[in-house]
Amino acid sequence: MPEFDLDSFKETWQQQPVQPKYDSSDIESMLNKSSRNYVKYILWISVVEFILILIANLYYTFLGEDTADLMSVLGKLGINNSSNFESTISQLYFVLKMVSLGLTGIFVFLFYQNYRKIKIESNLKKLILQIFTFKKTVQLFILANIGLVILFTLILGLFTFLVLAEQNIALTNPTLIGFIAGLALTMGISVVLIWIYYRLVYGFILRRLGKNLEQLQNIEKEN
Repeated sequence: MPEFDLDSFKETWQQQPVQPKYDSSDIESMLNKSSRNYVKYILWISVVEFILILIANLYYTFLGEDTADLMSVLGKLGINNSSNFESTISQLYFVLKMVSLGLTGIFVFLFYQNYRKIKIESNLKKLILQIFTFKKTVQLFILANIGLVILFTLILGLFTFLVLAEQNIALTNPTLIGFIAGLALTMGISVVLIWIYYRLVYGFILRRLGKNLEQLQNIEKEN
């Protein structure tokens, strides 16, 4: 076994390269770059969502029968599916799709604006404010999509009851309860799926962005 030489060990250890030391400005710069990347990821995800919604809307508008399921349900309730009625349903669906597309487009623009501001920002306090604002914008986007599903479901339910009243159709209690329960179940499942989707897709990025925000706030306290 080779003999251990303490003096040689000390000399070798002292020759090891010194680890670089970063000051607060270097850390702030790295956090700035990292935060811009996270914002860019969410921006691109929202752009992809916008494109997918646009493609889906175009498909169902020109090639698909997106009102077929609803017409089938209304037919089971005894509603007379005339050509005028089908036209009204199609127009209602079109308006709802345009609202959904418009909402996504608005938030794509807001995400882009946030990205631009964070990209050119150099002041620490303003950088913290921009990251905080972006997180709030993403959270608002998620809540807006959930609210949109609830609103659409309520509008379709109200429209159904108006048509029933117009055609003098009285539903029996089991049928009425079944229809309301089905509507509520559909809305609940849609809300849960949307929440899970955004928690999976956006959740990780928002958590990383939140850690950057905490570190920037710590730097501000130290200065």
